[in-house]
Amino acid sequence: MTHHTPAPASADARRAHAWLHTARFLTTAPTLETLPPVSVPEIAFVGRSNAGKSTAINTLTQQKRLAFASKTPGRTQSINLFSLGKQGVTDAVLADLPGYGYAAVPHEAKQRWQRVMLNYLLTRESLAGVVMLTDPRLGLTELDEALLEAIRPRVQQGLKFLVLLTKADKLTRSEASKALSIARLQSAGGEARLFSALKKQGLDDVATLLWDWTHVPTDAGQAAEDPDLPPPTA
Repeated sequence: MTHHTPAPASADARRAHAWLHTARFLTTAPTLETLPPVSVPEIAFVGRSNAGKSTAINTLTQQKRLAFASKTPGRTQSINLFSLGKQGVTDAVLADLPGYGYAAVPHEAKQRWQRVMLNYLLTRESLAGVVMLTDPRLGLTELDEALLEAIRPRVQQGLKFLVLLTKADKLTRSEASKALSIARLQSAGGEARLFSALKKQGLDDVATLLWDWTHVPTDAGQAAEDPDLPPPTA
């Protein structure tokens, strides 16, 4: 198995962790129609049941019970939104989508939720990024690949996309390297990262990436806020 000792967090990573730690429950929606629009960047977490989605969200936000992990995989059948930002301010939203592909869920329910998720990923205007969680020991499933193919046009148009290889601590160094190479090839122009909630592997990297996805760089932000600022000199 891969033994990973996290390096000390950089200033950027510490800022990103502090931001993620502000996560709080916003709302839950059983259908796309009841999901309220938001005016800030939204990052969706998707993946098959048992891929470790809720665990990853709870680990990234340093909150053990923010995202509810059902004891029955596939039982969660709502889109749950969590707001991020200082108290009274929301500058981004995390969306926890239902896990897909679990055999114990009735076929009709699976079909319905797959349609809801697909519509969400294709039409949600505030969607800024998608994190697809997958168990690297299993590789991308048929449903993962179908979802990836469906959102490929949005990724090509600028939607951020990350394949997050969970439970990376269960891989040898060689297996981890191979899984990461394959995921990068499959990510449709997105990115791939190794992640272990147990060993805290990849936390700094992923937290910083999510921050970067949802925040305009300071210089550009200042220029946008003050049109009277002179243009930067070469």
